[in-house]
Amino acid sequence: MIRALFFDVDGTLVSFATHRVPDSARRALEEAHARGVLVFIATGRTFADLGVIAGLPCDGIVSLNGAECLLPDGGRIADTPVPPDEFERALAVAQEFGFPVMLEMNEGIFVDRLTPEVVEFARQVDLSVPVEADLRELYERHSCRQLCFFVDPLLEPRVMARVPGLAASRWSPLFVDVNVRGVNKAAGAGIFASRFGFSMAEAMAFGDGGNDVPLLRAAGVGVAMGNACDEARQAADYVTASVDDDGVRKALVHFGVIGRGNRT
Repeated sequence: MIRALFFDVDGTLVSFATHRVPDSARRALEEAHARGVLVFIATGRTFADLGVIAGLPCDGIVSLNGAECLLPDGGRIADTPVPPDEFERALAVAQEFGFPVMLEMNEGIFVDRLTPEVVEFARQVDLSVPVEADLRELYERHSCRQLCFFVDPLLEPRVMARVPGLAASRWSPLFVDVNVRGVNKAAGAGIFASRFGFSMAEAMAFGDGGNDVPLLRAAGVGVAMGNACDEARQAADYVTASVDDDGVRKALVHFGVIGRGNRT
């Protein structure tokens, strides 16, 4: 029996082509929630950048890949900021290897150096281009829970070896999300499972990127979207259609979470 659903946002609930939630997915989540199934968001985005899914049923949010877990009203139930020493190591290794660093914060998204890759990231997810800023100054004034390294995949292992207290997860060839080691979407989902009284074996998780892999493996049913990367497909129990081809609805129907009549 599926008691809880966890959904990634970009590429899973939200189309990269239209930058919106397909009507079929919206209606499917509404039907599942009306049947008593809990609905959670599990994303690399900040809580402040979730306007694109406004109006969807939601019982909790795993944001910043698990570094922050919040209730729908913004009440925080878990929080794992990047420690000062790891933050300094991150800036040092970025300077050594010459790649931009971005801070994702509820106060905004900031970057130390604006490059074409950073601009392309903003276009892909339909966000404003990050603001160039002094990242150290921002870190001193606000909590930082997630960095992004705009580093080539081939260079990534060498870079991450220099920041052993941090771990990377990639859902785009342009960059990696960087969090405190041990923080991921599966850990965040587990916090909600304990709070709401269900087991992860009773959960179904949907995703398409490398940062979804721990959650897809932890859930009783892991569903990779048809547009998912190979790593997510291999971690999943089932591959559905793409986000643009009603993949969320089709998987929920396939596993009997909603009825077959829920169509656009």
